[in-house]
Amino acid sequence: MIIERNCAARSCDEIRRQGKNIVFTNGCFDIIHAGHVRYLNAAKNFGDVLIVGLNTDESVRRLKGDSRPINNQFDRAEVLLGLKAVDHVIFFDEPTAENLIGEVKPTVYVKGGDYTLETLPEAKIVQHHGGRVEFIDLVKGRSTTNIVKKILETA
Repeated sequence: MIIERNCAARSCDEIRRQGKNIVFTNGCFDIIHAGHVRYLNAAKNFGDVLIVGLNTDESVRRLKGDSRPINNQFDRAEVLLGLKAVDHVIFFDEPTAENLIGEVKPTVYVKGGDYTLETLPEAKIVQHHGGRVEFIDLVKGRSTTNIVKKILETA
């Protein structure tokens, strides 16, 4: 289910009252591929409820350029929610997920192995709220950018 941003803190408080651990990750998730699916399945294994912070269309454009996203935020959310591992999606528009993490207060924050605690701006806010950060190895060669590049080369 999509959790409205203005309800994020209240919804997550309710999840915790039910005795469940929240796992949080975030990203663009523009064209879902095997790397995404493996990553999200691994993330879910860290807790009970997996919440994905999903970049809005405008924030994807700021991060990736005017040709992105390929799929709009509502289609991206629908695909994510169709995956067994993903329980909830929350849209966010900021450059980082720090503010959203301050609202969600996850038990575990998961990011790809291309980050470190030192390069991850969200790490301090997670730890401030008593959570921990876990890194998952990326699947080599699997990325939306590579898919787009391959499509353009064969077009």
